[in-house]
Amino acid sequence: MMTIKDLHDQNLILFKAITGSRAYGLDTVASDTDIKGVFYLPKNVFYGLSYIAQINNDSHDEVYYELGRFVELLSKNNPGAMELLASASASILINHPLMANFQFKKLLNMGLIDSFVQYAMQQVKKAKGLNKKINNPHVGARKSLLDFAYIMSSGKSYPVESWLQDHKLKSHFCGLIKLNHCKNVFALYYDKNEQGLYRGIMAKADSHEVALSSIEKGEETLALLFVNHEAYSSYCKDFKAYKEWEKKRNVMRYAGTVAHGQGYDAKNMMHTIRLMEVARDLLLKGELILKRPNREALLEIKSGRWTYDELCRKVEVIQCEIDELYFESSFPKSMDTTYLEKSLLQIRESLYQ
Repeated sequence: MMTIKDLHDQNLILFKAITGSRAYGLDTVASDTDIKGVFYLPKNVFYGLSYIAQINNDSHDEVYYELGRFVELLSKNNPGAMELLASASASILINHPLMANFQFKKLLNMGLIDSFVQYAMQQVKKAKGLNKKINNPHVGARKSLLDFAYIMSSGKSYPVESWLQDHKLKSHFCGLIKLNHCKNVFALYYDKNEQGLYRGIMAKADSHEVALSSIEKGEETLALLFVNHEAYSSYCKDFKAYKEWEKKRNVMRYAGTVAHGQGYDAKNMMHTIRLMEVARDLLLKGELILKRPNREALLEIKSGRWTYDELCRKVEVIQCEIDELYFESSFPKSMDTTYLEKSLLQIRESLYQ
């Protein structure tokens, strides 16, 4: 497996640039240095069976795309790939002459605007998702199916565990059978002598289904039990997602979100505004301006100065500006993939001649 060191040692890097907050002019003392680049494979590897599309370090703050993969991303108007190609000269660390085959101006198209706006909207969803996780944390042990089971009686429903307590009954002496034509509704019976005739409501505490028992004919139905499987499944999905997020979350970023007290991921919202402004500038000036002229205003957003609703209104205002410019633009509707493919072939022919 090739490494970043191999790329440097074998002079396989075609392009390398500082990206992320430092390229945007939004870096602070705590900012990492992100690097992205483009490489080509040795001829024997490229023509062999071991094609490698991407090479990165463990922390993913240094990522290199194989030339073909990079062109594929460009063809899809990928914002990250387009930003890399548009890197300012001060951010570029390596720039092979062959990369001049890719002229950014020839790649401008309306699909690129759509990509930036869609990516910005994804950041809004991420910020909102964190808001939900912060304000609705899943603390403690996972709930069981019993927490979603209810006794139906006299036109009302009662949590099954509370109902059992009130009636001095134990769940493991209960027996259930399915009711025909009634989804998730069961007839509940009770072993009055508490001798273990039935299987209980659940075979195990962590079961995802109720336990069914054999009930002798003539036994009296004690109550009807409804199990809200849909709500339980939704809860389990949310609980699992929350716990996975809890393991992977950026501790410093999360602490900052809690500290500013607005209840959303301010960094995501900062990038939302940045991306929308980049899209607007593309339409206005025909340039992808990475280093933002309004650094202080964007960092104020990152610090949590604005509420989530206020920022959403800012997004709406920029969206209206983009919509007006969109219909006046002379950009082609889609990417010129013929030009991209021709450029790719020219570079490959030069590299592998």
